Amino acid sequence: MPTHTMRAVRLHEHGGPEVLRCDEVPVPEPGPGEVLVRVHAAGVNPPDWYLRDGLTTMPGETESTVRLPVIPGTDMSGVVEAVAADVDGLAVGDEVFGLLRFPSFNGSAYAEYVAAPASDLARKPAGIDHVHAAGAPMAGLTAWQFLIEVGHDHPSPFQEARHRPTALDADTTVLINGAAGGVGHFALQLAKWKGARVIAVASGAHAPFLSELGADQFIDYTKSRPEELVHDIDLVLDTVGGPDSKRFLSRLKRGGAQFPVLPGDFDEEETVKLGVTVSSAQVRSNGAQLAELGRLLDAGTIHVAIDSTFALTDARAAHERAARGHIQGKIVLTVA
Repeated sequence: MPTHTMRAVRLHEHGGPEVLRCDEVPVPEPGPGEVLVRVHAAGVNPPDWYLRDGLTTMPGETESTVRLPVIPGTDMSGVVEAVAADVDGLAVGDEVFGLLRFPSFNGSAYAEYVAAPASDLARKPAGIDHVHAAGAPMAGLTAWQFLIEVGHDHPSPFQEARHRPTALDADTTVLINGAAGGVGHFALQLAKWKGARVIAVASGAHAPFLSELGADQFIDYTKSRPEELVHDIDLVLDTVGGPDSKRFLSRLKRGGAQFPVLPGDFDEEETVKLGVTVSSAQVRSNGAQLAELGRLLDAGTIHVAIDSTFALTDARAAHERAARGHIQGKIVLTVA
């Protein structure tokens, strides 16, 4: 069994990367339905820096569940150390990975140990290491739930209608805006797995990377306006968001769809007139879907790209890297 204390990165106040502190804290006790995991690597994701910056209420939540000091982080890969009495199917020594308790800020993954709901976990693919596994859960499940299957009936905080993925096959053209980032690079690979034609939009430095992942066409947004170079698109997956989101709508076929991963700026009258839909989802922890994704990772059908790794104690530098942008794949903290 572990010693009774562990290192964890915590926020005692909100602010820039400098507020991330490495503390000695008690090892958590797994509650009902949980296992204790010895963390080997933790993924760095946008909600981690939103929390650090001061966002403490998830979209759809009425009030904050955050109490300072708080350990950020949702994505991790590691080894099961202890199992609650009511948990079946996992044993001490099993290698697992997961997106923990999302949507909430209670993942606590930036630590040497974490108490994890067994239902949020899947077995780590044997063919990849803990660093790559830790980069997969949130970004991979976001791409999966947007493109392949939502996998839950929870209402979305972003819209009343249930999100419905577009059927992807050889007759489908998908444009992915922000294709080199965490969600984007998984979405590109999942769309290719389904046989779709994929147009990848990113900055020029990412061209070789994206063509290696299977992009059929690459557009460097720093050199041209992507919306002027495309037409008859079935689906736009936009991982960028912001006020320019709607510029792709007129490039869609009638009956086409745009899936904004981040909130965008859309005009309902325009979408109705164009005969297109705009639909979003909120990623949720899902061990069963992660197991499906894990099989694709194990087979080498899908790869996790690692932008950079930092020691857990250097979480501040990892967040500084994130703030510089132009990330290729995932930033991961190595714990042991």
